[in-house]
Amino acid sequence: MLNWVVVGVGDIAVRRVIPAIRAESRSNLYGVVTRDLAKAAPLNTRPWANLGEAVSETAVHAVYVATPVFLHAPQTIQALRAGKHVVCEKPMAMNEAEARSMLRTASETGKTLGVAYYRRSYPKVQRARALLGAGAIGTPVFAELTCHDWFDGRDSSRAWLVDPVKAGGGPLFDIGSHRIDVLNFLFGQPQRVSGQLSHAVHHYAVEDNATVMIDYENGVRGVVDVRWHSRVKRDECRIRGTEGEMDLTPLNGPELVYPGGREHLPPHVNLHYPMLENFVDAVFGKIPLLASGASSIWTDWVTERARQQPLTP
Repeated sequence: MLNWVVVGVGDIAVRRVIPAIRAESRSNLYGVVTRDLAKAAPLNTRPWANLGEAVSETAVHAVYVATPVFLHAPQTIQALRAGKHVVCEKPMAMNEAEARSMLRTASETGKTLGVAYYRRSYPKVQRARALLGAGAIGTPVFAELTCHDWFDGRDSSRAWLVDPVKAGGGPLFDIGSHRIDVLNFLFGQPQRVSGQLSHAVHHYAVEDNATVMIDYENGVRGVVDVRWHSRVKRDECRIRGTEGEMDLTPLNGPELVYPGGREHLPPHVNLHYPMLENFVDAVFGKIPLLASGASSIWTDWVTERARQQPLTP
């Protein structure tokens, strides 16, 4: 049995992470860490205001870091050094250097480090990867993922997302990181990156849109376009090959279409549950970790290079 402590009790933690821990048969919610202890009261578990006190408990085995991005590296490293396994929310860190320090600490302590790139656990993403490997569209050459939504930064509960000191970046970090990770999962190690970030509509301190182009070692070119200034929501994912096209649109939906086939493969009702179940399996040595620190660092590698161009007005 793994006793978990969840750090941060925001929307994702309350809606997905904590229910996933409580539903996973080998896991137990031991407590939560929050600066506002009143937020912990409805959760009926032990609260701490300080992470150090929580991880000093020998009964605690694993920590889920569900705080803003600027806290990911220090809190993950603190928990690892205390001898705890860690799942960290995405993106892994504020920059590549922080991500590498997290990975190095996990190696030094021998503890398992996972990152919450839960789309790797989607049945249709897993199936798409197998079909691509089997040549369902010939040789893959181009992949395009878009995620467009409206976020003006006025929602007080999410205002930290437009603060670069806390979030690192705008849609590139928040929604772009997931899609970059999907490309990495499907096509391997990225080789070259270029990016354009700008303010098209909103003029907060982070970009309101980002377009990233990634070349992979197998010849695939991927494009990720993410925007917070569209009243029309989009969640597109298409992969083109020499012999056909594969469509996973919407990425968060169940449909997978490819030459000669259409499959209905819905994700788990709690998107975080399969990822958490896989993490517990990995801790107990049953199967490899799908979204490890070692695989997730490549998303930080991509975003670091995408941001090298100055933010344009």
